[in-house]
Amino acid sequence: MSKNTTTHIIEDLEQDGGFVLVLNNEAKIDAQAEAMLQALHSRSTGGIHHHLKTLKERGAENFMEQFYVGYGHKSIGDCGSATVFVEGISMLAAKAIQDWRLYSGQEASTRYVDFSEQIFLNPIGSDKGEEIMENWRSFYLAAQKPLQEHLKEQFPCEDSENEKIYNKAITARAFDITRAFLPAGASTNVAWRMNFRQFADEMMLLRHHPLAEVQDIAEKTEKALEQMYSSSFGHERFEKTEKYNKEWMQDEYYYTNTNLENFTMLFDCVDRGMLATHKKQMEQRPPKTELPPTIAECGVVGYEFLLDFGSFRDLQRHRAVVQRLPLLTKTHGFEKWYLESLPDKLRKKAQNFIVEQEKKIDELETTEAVKQYYTAMGYRVPCRVIGDLKALVYLVELRSTRFVHPTLVAQMLLMIKSMKELFANEGLMLHQDEEPNRFDVRRGEHDIVMK
Repeated sequence: MSKNTTTHIIEDLEQDGGFVLVLNNEAKIDAQAEAMLQALHSRSTGGIHHHLKTLKERGAENFMEQFYVGYGHKSIGDCGSATVFVEGISMLAAKAIQDWRLYSGQEASTRYVDFSEQIFLNPIGSDKGEEIMENWRSFYLAAQKPLQEHLKEQFPCEDSENEKIYNKAITARAFDITRAFLPAGASTNVAWRMNFRQFADEMMLLRHHPLAEVQDIAEKTEKALEQMYSSSFGHERFEKTEKYNKEWMQDEYYYTNTNLENFTMLFDCVDRGMLATHKKQMEQRPPKTELPPTIAECGVVGYEFLLDFGSFRDLQRHRAVVQRLPLLTKTHGFEKWYLESLPDKLRKKAQNFIVEQEKKIDELETTEAVKQYYTAMGYRVPCRVIGDLKALVYLVELRSTRFVHPTLVAQMLLMIKSMKELFANEGLMLHQDEEPNRFDVRRGEHDIVMK
C-alpha cells in the first residue's frame, strides 16, 4: 500500500512491518530539476542563469520524461539522486541491495540492535520455521551474560582504562561473538543513496532475484521512486532483456564452491614491467594514504577463501573490489573461532545446539536459497575477491587491525603475506597493525551517539 506522509513516499513490503521510504528533502530545486539543469548546461552556452529561468518557466517533469526516460539518455540520470530507507528486511536482502559496486549507504550493525524484540523473517510461514528462528534467538540472548563475564576474566580492566568505555568494549566483543548464532533472516535496516540511473539499473536485476523478498523490495522501491520523481522512473521494460536477466539471476546469482578448503590465490594478472614504473609511489607511500589510482592499469589479483557470513557482511562493504555473493549453507561448517571464544560449558551446549538446529533446517521443505533465512551467520561461505593493487592494499590495511572482527583479520593477514611475496621485488609496502589480534578497549568508543 502506498502512503504519502506529507512529503515522503512510503511503500509497505509484503512482510509485516517492513517498508520502503523515499526521502523528500524539501529542496526548492529537487533531484529532477538538478538533473535537468546539468543536462542543459552540457548542451547550451546560455549559462546557468538562463537555465534557471527555463526551469522556472517550464519545470523539470516534461524534460526528464522526454530526454531521460523517453530518449534513453542515461547519463542525464547520473545528475539526479535519491535517498531510500528500507526497514524490516533480512540480512540477506540487505546484502542483495548492497551487491552493487556504486551503492552508497549504511546498514544497522548487529552490535547496536536489540535482538530480543527484532523481527526474524520466516518466509515459509510454518511452525517449524518459527521454532528454528526462536531457538536461535533464545541461545543468542542466554549467551550474553555468561560470555561477558568470561571476557572480563580474559581481559581485565586496567587501572588506566575508563570503566564505562571498557564495559562497552566487553559488550561489543560479546556481540561480535554471539552474532554467529543470529539467523540471516534476522531483520535489519538499510539506507540507500544513488543516482537515478543506478537505481534504475539495479532494480532491473533485483526484480529477478532468487528471493521473493528482494523482488518485492525492488518493485516497491521502483514504485515509490516513480511516485516521488514521476518523470524519471517508469522506464519501458523490454521482454528479451527481462528474460535474459531473469535467467542468469535465478540460475547463476549465488556463488558456491563445495571444494574450497584453504586460502587460495586464484590468479596473478599484474604486468610487472608496468608495475615497475610505479615503484617510487609504492615505496614512499606514507601510512593511511592510498596508492595512486593509475596503478590499476597494471592488472588484478584474485583470491578465494572461507569466511563466516557475519564477517562477509563487513568484507562486502569494499566495493572497489569484485565479489560474488555466496550462498549461505552449512556445507563449509560453523566457524570454530566463535565456539572457541565461548566459556567451556557454553561451548559444549552450543555444539549440541548447532547439531539440533541443522537437523531442523534440513527437514524444511523449501529451496536452498530460502533455507538461508534459517541458517546462522556463523557458518562459513566461499568468498572470491578480485581487485587491482590500489583496491587490495586499501582493503587489507583497513581490515587487518585490532578493531576488525578476528575472523576477517585472519584472512586479511593471509592476503597480506601473499601480496608481500608476489610483489617484493616491485617495492610494494604494506602498513600493518603490529598487534592485530590484541583486545583494545577503544573499540568501546566506536559508537554513533547524539551528544
